[in-house]
Parts: sequence; structure tokens; C-alpha cells
Amino acid sequence: MSAPVPADAAVDEAVAELLGAWAPRQRWFAHKGVAAHVVRIERTPLDEAGVAQLVALTVRSGGDGEGAQGVDTVYSVPLTVRPAPDEDLAHALVGHLPDLPDGPAWVYDGPHDPTWTRALLTLVAAEEGAGSATFGAHGTSADGGLPIPAGARTKVLGGEQSNTSIVVRADEGEVPLIAKVFRVLSAGDNPDVVVQTALAAAGCARVPRPAGWVDGQWTAPDGSRAAGHLAHVTEFLAGSEDAWRVATAAVGAGRDFTTEARELGRATAEVHALLAAELATEPATPQRLGALADGLAERVAWASAAVPQLGGAAAAAAERVEAVRHVRDAPALQRVHGDYHLGQVLHSPARGWVLLDFEGEPLRPLAERSRPDLALRDVAGMLRSFDYAASSVPAPDAASAAWGAACREAFLDGYAAAGGDDPRVPGSGAAVLLAALELDKALYEVVYEARNRPDWLRIPLGAVQRLVAAG
Repeated sequence: MSAPVPADAAVDEAVAELLGAWAPRQRWFAHKGVAAHVVRIERTPLDEAGVAQLVALTVRSGGDGEGAQGVDTVYSVPLTVRPAPDEDLAHALVGHLPDLPDGPAWVYDGPHDPTWTRALLTLVAAEEGAGSATFGAHGTSADGGLPIPAGARTKVLGGEQSNTSIVVRADEGEVPLIAKVFRVLSAGDNPDVVVQTALAAAGCARVPRPAGWVDGQWTAPDGSRAAGHLAHVTEFLAGSEDAWRVATAAVGAGRDFTTEARELGRATAEVHALLAAELATEPATPQRLGALADGLAERVAWASAAVPQLGGAAAAAAERVEAVRHVRDAPALQRVHGDYHLGQVLHSPARGWVLLDFEGEPLRPLAERSRPDLALRDVAGMLRSFDYAASSVPAPDAASAAWGAACREAFLDGYAAAGGDDPRVPGSGAAVLLAALELDKALYEVVYEARNRPDWLRIPLGAVQRLVAAG
């Protein structure tokens, strides 16, 4: 007769089975469309009652189900576990476990449950820990940061792809907050925390003020101990609008947007200058530029193989990116935003343009996202975003194309006026680099649209043709 399974192990097994079916359907799950199964689950309570729980779920995607050729990813899956159903949380139900050793349980997606968010904020406010030295979390309040409101009302923001953000509404006189829960866990400091904290400490009003963060430790896919950030809590700018909505409303109404674009260019240059002053920079050596050129060439080959519509543009694109190898006056490498577009910027009536989400491209390895890069990569991202905004109207025409071109020029005017490198100087290293980086972004967009939104493919294909023709 076999020994009975310990109660905690039985609960872990039941929760892991439940999450193995639920997690792949969530927006933040990184490897959709391939077979996936749970390799490991780690759980610990965040509150005394054990309702709010911190869960690290290691999922193997792909492979043969026995570990061969699969990709292991560790996800943060906050949960609340209750002995009875909660009607207010019906929309966030993960599942019902009727046969646990201590009785049935109803499992909910934690960020939707105010109990879980309050437990997280308590860690930050009290700078306390939960769990153990092998798996757990610890809160830290930012120096000179915002206070954590008591008894706050919470709401999960919709539309996010890779993380989950919870708005924390405060009482009158208190600053509302937003808690971003990082869903894919990576060892090391998250750039969103590091970069925004450094900018705020330098007095920058172009980023939300910090309140604190939660870091923790868990088991990495290779079995070693990993540590890094789990969540970031900052000011929530109530009454602000994201730049994508503002810009697309303007193009739809045929309204000039160059004043706003110029100010956005100035704001971007201000942030880049502060990042260069506050965080480490590196020279753009021939070796680094050579590595950049190699990466850009790989993108050209990848996109050309994936999208036949690129046709003859591939050869011209390869020439454009090869020119990066020969730049001799490249600006220094520095910390950047890394995933910059109109959707990453808010317009506040009181503060103007405010930049968000310095995490970089979430699915790139964290070490790459934390590495100094060319500030012109952010510029390229925003120029591409203006192109998309101009093409967002139901029937793009010459007027909308002119709107986009005017916004691009105005953005670069503002960027150069505030001290940023002007990439429009003919023959300059900045001009060569921006052309290659914008082309790289457009090629990524070509593959994305071909796979996900074929009706939008015309936008980046047109950009690729324009960029290679400009050479």
C-alpha cells in the first residue's frame, strides 16, 4: 500500500492541473498555439488567512511532453483561494476544486480580487516579506515615493498583452496608483523598475512617480535559485489620455498634430539625456556596431523568408543594414525605452507627455533588455507609430499620408531642438543608423501583420519600400 499524498502536495497537484488548462488561454501566455504542460508549481500565502497566494508556474511549451526540445517559462500567476464562491469575482474564476483534503475551493485570478492587491500593497507599504528564502516575495517603498493608500478600490486594466496592471483608486487627497504585475518571471532587475526609479530620482516629471516594488525568489527552469522583480507600483495619472488615441482622433478629424508631435520629440530627448546622465553608457565600438549589423541582417533574412510579398526589397534592405557596420560617428549606447510607440505615452493636462513602460520588448531576454542600446531605436519606434496612426483611418489617402509625414518631421524637430541627435543630417552616422533601425522595425511589423492582421500588411510593406528607396 502506497503512502498517502501530503495535503499540501495534493493541493499543489490540483492547482497545477487547473492552471495547466487555464494559463495557455490568457493574453500574457508567451507560447500560444503549441502543446504545453506544467513542470513545477510553487505557492505561498501573501496574507495571514492564506486567501491571497503567490504562485510561480513553470510551463514547458512545445517538445514531446517528455522534456525534449521544449521551452520552459516561469509565470507569475497570482491567485486567491476561497472556501465558497464569490459572486463579485465570477468573471475572474479560474476553476472549482471540489476534492481537496480540507474541502472544496474556488480559485480566482488574483489581480481581479481586491484581497490579493491589498496583500501586495501591504508588503510594499510595510516593507515586509512573505514566503521563504527559496520561494517568496518582499516589498520595498521607493525613497521619497508615494504613500500606499489604505482600503483602496481596485480594477484591472484591459488590453494588456504581457503583464497585468491594477488601478488602485484612492480616497480624496490621496494619489491613485497602478500596480503592474510582471507575468513572465526573469532573473535580474526589471528595466521598468530600474529606469523609472532612476528618472524619478533625478527629478524627471516625464515618468510616473514611484511608490515601490515587490521582488522575490523562485526556482529557475534549470533548477537554480532565481531572484528578480515581481511587481512595480507607481502613480496612476487619472484624467490622462494615451497618445495613440489622441493621435488617431486627430488624423481621423483631419486635425493638425504637429505641435503635439514636436513636444513629444522634446520630451523624448529630455528623457534620453537624463538616462545617459544617470545610468551607464558604453561607446559604440566597431565590434558593437558589427554585432548590430549582424542582428539586422538576420531580421532581413527572417522577414524575407516569412513574407514573399517583400520580393525585391530584401536585397536593398540588406544593403541598408550592412551600412551600419561602417558608421564611424555613432552616438554612445545608453539605456533606452526599448519598446517605444504612441501607446506607451500619456498626455496629462498638468504635465504634458509622460512616458510609460520602460520594460522593453517583454519577450526578449531580460539581459538584452537591460543592455545599453542606441537611443535612435526609440526614435525609429515612434516614427513607425506615426505611420501607423496616419494609416488608421478607414480610407487612408494623400491627406493622411501628409499628416503622418508632417508629424514625423515635427517629432524630429523637437527631438533635435532638445539636444537629441538629428538623424536628418545627410551622410551622418545618425542618419544611417536611424534608416536601418526603422527598416528593422518595419520588417518585424511585416511578419507580424502577415501572420495576425493581413489587412494591415500594406502599412509596413509600404514603409519598407519607402525606406529602401530612400537609400
